[in-house]
Amino acid sequence: SERKEESMTGGGGSDVSSSLNRFFFFPETLCALHQLYYDPNIENKNLAQKWLMQAQVSPQAWQFCWALLSPEKVPEIQYFGASALHTKISRYWSDIPTDQYESLKSQLFSQIACFSSGSKMVLTRLCVALASLALNTMPEAWPGAVAEMVRVFQEDGGGVDGRARCLALLELLTVLPEEFQTSRLPQYRKGQVRGALGREWGSVCPLLQQLLRRTDSPGAVKARVLRCLSSWVLLDVPLSESEGLVHDCFSALPDPELFDTAVEAIVNAISQPDSQRYVNTLLKLVPQVLALQEQLREAVQNGDMETCHGICRIVVTLGENHSRTLLEQVDHWQSFLALVNMIMFCTGIPGHYPVNETTSSLTLTFWYTLQDEIMSFESDKQAVYLQVYRPVYFQLVDVLLHKAQFPSDQEYASWSSDEKEQFRIYRLDISDTLMYVYEMLGSELLSNLYDKLGRLLTNAEQPTSWQHTEALLYGFQSIAETIDVNYSDVIPGLIGLIPRININNVQLADTVMFTIGALAEWLADHPVMLSSVLPLVLQALGNPDLSVSSVSTLKKICRECKYDLPPYATNIVAVSQEVLIKQIHKTSQCMWLMQALGFLLSALPVEDILRNLHSLITPYIQQLEKLADETPNPSNKLAIIHILGLLSNLFTTLDISKQDDESADGSAPPVKTAPPPPGPNPVVVVLQQVFALIQTVLSKWLNDSQVVEAVCAIFEKSVKTLLHDFAPMVSQLSEMLGQMYSTIPQASALDLTRQMVHIFASETDHFPPIKALFELVTSVTLSIFQQGPRDHPDIVDSFMQLQAQALKRKPDLFLSESLDVKAVFHCGVLSLKFPEAPTVKSTCLFFTELLPHCSDVPPLARVVQEDGKLLVQAVLEGIGGGASRSLMDQFADVLFCLNKHCFSLLAVWLKEALQPPGFPSSRITAEQKDNFSHQILRERVNKRRVKDIVKEFTLLCRGLHGTEYAAEY
Repeated sequence: SERKEESMTGGGGSDVSSSLNRFFFFPETLCALHQLYYDPNIENKNLAQKWLMQAQVSPQAWQFCWALLSPEKVPEIQYFGASALHTKISRYWSDIPTDQYESLKSQLFSQIACFSSGSKMVLTRLCVALASLALNTMPEAWPGAVAEMVRVFQEDGGGVDGRARCLALLELLTVLPEEFQTSRLPQYRKGQVRGALGREWGSVCPLLQQLLRRTDSPGAVKARVLRCLSSWVLLDVPLSESEGLVHDCFSALPDPELFDTAVEAIVNAISQPDSQRYVNTLLKLVPQVLALQEQLREAVQNGDMETCHGICRIVVTLGENHSRTLLEQVDHWQSFLALVNMIMFCTGIPGHYPVNETTSSLTLTFWYTLQDEIMSFESDKQAVYLQVYRPVYFQLVDVLLHKAQFPSDQEYASWSSDEKEQFRIYRLDISDTLMYVYEMLGSELLSNLYDKLGRLLTNAEQPTSWQHTEALLYGFQSIAETIDVNYSDVIPGLIGLIPRININNVQLADTVMFTIGALAEWLADHPVMLSSVLPLVLQALGNPDLSVSSVSTLKKICRECKYDLPPYATNIVAVSQEVLIKQIHKTSQCMWLMQALGFLLSALPVEDILRNLHSLITPYIQQLEKLADETPNPSNKLAIIHILGLLSNLFTTLDISKQDDESADGSAPPVKTAPPPPGPNPVVVVLQQVFALIQTVLSKWLNDSQVVEAVCAIFEKSVKTLLHDFAPMVSQLSEMLGQMYSTIPQASALDLTRQMVHIFASETDHFPPIKALFELVTSVTLSIFQQGPRDHPDIVDSFMQLQAQALKRKPDLFLSESLDVKAVFHCGVLSLKFPEAPTVKSTCLFFTELLPHCSDVPPLARVVQEDGKLLVQAVLEGIGGGASRSLMDQFADVLFCLNKHCFSLLAVWLKEALQPPGFPSSRITAEQKDNFSHQILRERVNKRRVKDIVKEFTLLCRGLHGTEYAAEY
C-alpha cells in the first residue's frame, strides 16, 4: 500500500525512481514529446502521439506525470504531464485506493499553487484534474469541496501573490461545472453530484460578488469572475439566487474589456429552462435590458458590430425564452411592448447583412416564438393581444422587406461569393418568416403588399429603385410558394401589375419569374390571365442569366395549367426548341425544359403530339445517328448521354391519360383516372421508331455503364409514366435487355427488368417474355456469383431487389424448372455478408418476401427446409458484429418472418447455430444465447419487440451494452 501510494502521488522510494527512469526518461521518450510538439513531419507527429497516448493510460503514468511537471521542463512537456493526470483521474478513477484520495488532492493543490504564476495552459489542465477528483469524491468522500477550495486559496500562499492565487481559484471554480458537463459519471452519480454542486453555490456566489464589486479588482479578475458565473449558471442555479450577480453583469457591459464575457454570463443565466419560474426577477431584468438602448444606438452609429451583436443577444434571449411569462404579466404590458420594439430595432438594424451587420438574423426566431405564444391563448385573450401586436407584425413585414433589399449594383458587385451566398440564405430565412407571419395577418398582408406595389409602379412622379420593387415581389413570392392564395382578391391585380414592371436587372427579373411560378396553381384556376405572364416567361427563356428561374417557372406552368395551354403550345415549343438548339441552358435546365414540354404535349390531341414530337426530336435523332457511326470517345459519349437524357426527361412527363399530376415526377407510378385515347401511345410510336438506333448505340457502348444507364433510363421512365400503355414494346425490350445483360451485366439493366416485372409479370399476354427475361438475367447473375461477386455490389443489390419484386408480384416465376431456386437462395445468404449496407438491406427484403411463400411455392419450401439453417447462421453472424449496427432492424425482420412461417424449424436452427462456443461473438455466454433464442421464439406477433431484442443482443455481442454508445442507439 505504501509503495502504491508513493506511485500515485510521486513520493519517495529510490526503487520507484529507478524504475521510473528506466521506463520513461530515456532519450526516445523525450524525443517522442519533442516530435509531437516541434517535428514538422506529420507522420512522426502521429507516431509520437500514438505512443504518448498509450503511455498516458499506462500504470506508470501515475509516476511520470509528476516528474514531467517539474519546474525545469518546458510548458509543452508540463502540459502533457497535467493531461496525463487528468486522464488517469477521469477515466481510471477505480484504480485509486480510497486511502490515497487525500494525498492526491494535496499534491494537486500544491501543483496548482506552483503553477498559478506559471503557464496558463498547464494551470488549466491541473485545475481540470482537481475538478475531476472533486466530482469523483463529492459529496461522500469530500463534503464541502468548493468551500475547501476557496479556503485553501484564501490562505497565505507561500510566496505566491494574492492576485495569482485569486485567478487560480477562479480558474478552478470555472472548470469545475464545465468538467461536470462533460464527465463520464454514471447517471445516478450525475444526479448526486449535481445536487452537491448546487449546494456549493452558497460558497461561490459571495466570492464572485465580492470580487466583481470591489473597485480595486483588476480587469483580468473581473473577466474571470464573469466566466466563472457563466459556467455555474449552466448548472441550473436558480435565477433568484444569481440575480445580484446578473445585475452586476449589466454594470460591467460599458467596459469594453468585460463586454463579451458579461454578455455570455447574462445570456446563459436568463436562458436556463428553470429561469421562467422567477417572474419577479425577470420583471426586474426588463428595465435593465431596455436601459441598453442608448449603448445600442451609439454602437450602431459608430459601426461597432460586436457591441450591437452582444446587446441584441441579450434582448433576444430574454424575449425568446420568456415571451409567454412576460406576456402574461398584463400590468407590465407596456414594458414588454418596449422590449418587443427594441427587438424590432435589432431586426431592422441599418446596413446590409452580412457585410455591414450580422445582428438582424439573430432576431428572426423571436418573431416565430412571440406569434406562437399569442396564438396559443384562448380566443378572448388572443383578441386582446392581437389588437396590440398585429400592428407590430405589419411593421415587422416592412422591416423584413427593407432588410431583404439588394444593395446597389456597384456595391453588390464588390461582395465576395461567400457574402452573396450568406445574403441568399438570409433572404430565405426572411421568406420563411413572412410565410409564418401570414398565419397571423392573413389576407390583409397580401392587400398591404399589393397596395404598396401598386403605388410604387403607378407613381410616375417619384422614381423608384428596382430593389424596392423586387423586395415587395419577393414578399408575394414567399407567401404564394407555400400558402394557398387561390381565394385572394389581390392576385388578379398583381398579375396585371407584373407586365408594368421595368425589368432592367437580373435579380428583379429572377424574382418576377419565381413569383409567376409561385402563382402557377392560381393561374390554373384563372387561365384567362396566362396571356399576361406567358410572354414574359418565354422572353426570359432566352436569357442565360435567368436560366433556373425561367425554366422552373415554365415547368410549373406547363404542369399546373397544361389543359389551358393548347392555344400557346406552338409558341412555347418553338421558343423552347430555339433555346435548346442555341444551347443557352446548362444540362440540368435542358432536362427541366424537356419535362415542361412533356407536360405541355400531354394535353394536346394525339396527332398534334406526334407532329410536335417529330419537329422537337428529329434534330436530336439525326445527331444521335451521326454519333452512333463515330468511333467512341469521351466527347461523343457526353453528347450521346445528353441526347438520351433529353428523351428520357421528355418521356417522364408525357402522358396522354388523365391522371393525378402529383406523382408524375415522383418515384411512385401515377394514378390513372381516365383511359387514354384509342390508338398507340405517342411515346411508344417514337420509341419504336428509334429502337433500332438505340440498339446501334448500345452495340458500340455496351462496355460503358453510363451510356447503358442512360439507355435504360429512357425505357424505365417511359414504363413508369405509361404503365400498361407501354405494352406494345414489352416483347422487343425484353429481348434487347436479355441480350444486353448476357453480353455485359450491369445494374441498370436489372433495375429496368424489375420495373417490367412489377408492371407486366401478372399479365397473361406478357408473361412469356417477362418470364424468359427473368430466367435469363437470373442465370447470368448466378454465374457472376460463381466467379466471385465481391467486385459487383451494385449488381448484387439490384439482383436482390429484382428477386424480391418477382416474389411480390408473381411468385409463380419460382415454379419454373429453368430457375435454380436453391442457387438464388444461396446467393442471398452470401449477399447478407456483404459490407455494403444497401446490398444487405435489399437481401433482407428478398428473404422477407420469400419466407411467406414457403406454404404456396413448393420449390421455395424445399430450399428453406434444406438450407434455412445457413440463413439463420448468416443473420446471427451479422447481428454478432459482422454487419453495421444500422442493419439490425432488417435482420430482425428476417428473424420475425422465420419465426412466423417456419417456427418449428427456427427453434432447431437457433439451437444448433448458437451451440458453437464464441459464435456469434466471444463476448456472450451460453446463458445469454439461450435467453436470446427464447425471447425471439416467443415473439410471433410483435415485430417492434423483436427489433428491440436484436438490438440488445447485438450490443452484448459487441461489448457495448450499458455504454454511452448504447444510450445513443
